[in-house]
Amino acid sequence: MNLIPQLIFVLILGVFTFLIYRRVARIKANILLGRSADYSDQSTARWKTMGLVAFGQKKMFKRWVPATLHFMIYAGFILINLEVLEIILDGLLGTHRLFAAFMGGFYTFLISFFEILAVLVLVSCVVFLIRRNILKLDRFHKIEMKGWPALDANLILIIEIALMVAILKMNAADQVLQSRGVPHYTQTGSFLISSMLVPFFQSYSDNMLLVAERAAWWLHIVGIFAFALYVTYSKHLHIFMAFPNTYYSRLEPKGKMDNMPEITNEVKMMLGVPVEGDPAPPAEGMKFGAKDVNDLTWKNLMDAYACTECGRCTSECPANITGKSLSPRKIMMDTRDRAEEVGANAGSTDDGKSLLGDYITKEEINACTTCNACVEACPVNISPVEIILQLRRYVAMEESGAPASWNSMFSNVETNFAPWKFAPTDRFKWADEMLDKNSGE
Repeated sequence: MNLIPQLIFVLILGVFTFLIYRRVARIKANILLGRSADYSDQSTARWKTMGLVAFGQKKMFKRWVPATLHFMIYAGFILINLEVLEIILDGLLGTHRLFAAFMGGFYTFLISFFEILAVLVLVSCVVFLIRRNILKLDRFHKIEMKGWPALDANLILIIEIALMVAILKMNAADQVLQSRGVPHYTQTGSFLISSMLVPFFQSYSDNMLLVAERAAWWLHIVGIFAFALYVTYSKHLHIFMAFPNTYYSRLEPKGKMDNMPEITNEVKMMLGVPVEGDPAPPAEGMKFGAKDVNDLTWKNLMDAYACTECGRCTSECPANITGKSLSPRKIMMDTRDRAEEVGANAGSTDDGKSLLGDYITKEEINACTTCNACVEACPVNISPVEIILQLRRYVAMEESGAPASWNSMFSNVETNFAPWKFAPTDRFKWADEMLDKNSGE
């Protein structure tokens, strides 16, 4: 009979492993819809950035209250999952608390420590639910957070609470079974938190305790598997994506824009500036900027999948603060949604829709001041500005659809080498006037 639970466990593990693998492969394929981009330089700096920003959560602590609560959940998620390793091995081998026998008293200490973390995770999740649904913080209730995004955030918090409760219930029932000498239940001693729940289980019969303990055990491990699959469809994919995304962060100054080499060389030649090598003119039919996700780089699409939907970018955006339609968070969510749609269509964009127009409007991208406040605020180094600039470049260079005031500025830059409408020879007249004034004094 003991073989049946093992077979069920192996079957469940196999099903979830397959589903997770298939989903991860889909996400990878969707990210690779983007154009190639080289981020292979400065590996030491990249590892340092990942360590500080993703693992150390450096940027989170600009806001201490949510950062502390998030760190409790983060630490709990990392460390409590060490216990999951034991549960998986128990499920495969048909054992119970496999590590207890050779770890002795340290095992009791370790599980007690995990229980403290479980309580901290539980409390943090409750506080986050209150902040979202009772205090109704503004950044969680923007237009892009209506419907599924709001439900998704609440579901994750509720699932995490349920998993933590299952751990404590499982350990409490386990201790009562140990005290009664029920076979298969290894003596571990009392655990710090769950021992407080033991009195609630003392009146249970052995059979009832076995049902309660096994139900909590199965709920916890199947819940972990389901959670791992669910996050690949959720904003909580950032749990995993934060690490590669911060590793491939832009290391240049935030305000630096990527120029198109072909256009830069053409301008230099027009101005008589020496150009290295033998520059080729822009290729016939070359596209400027981005209209759809396949025109963006793979890093832009990775940014979209790494988005936590925390809204820090939008809450810092001066355009959004002053009532403009731009929300950097929405830019990332729209990019991810479009990548999902194109990926489901075998990578084809021939569905009559595009990222620009059907998801992101010209009004939104024109509102951006390129101040990079959103980039600075993002806890995982996402850059909505890069996507916005590529979309604007397409509108200006492919559609000639930039606002009239912008076109005047472009024309002045082209003819007068400055945004203002006066001859280059008059550029320093203000200085001459200042010199004349000073000499007169």
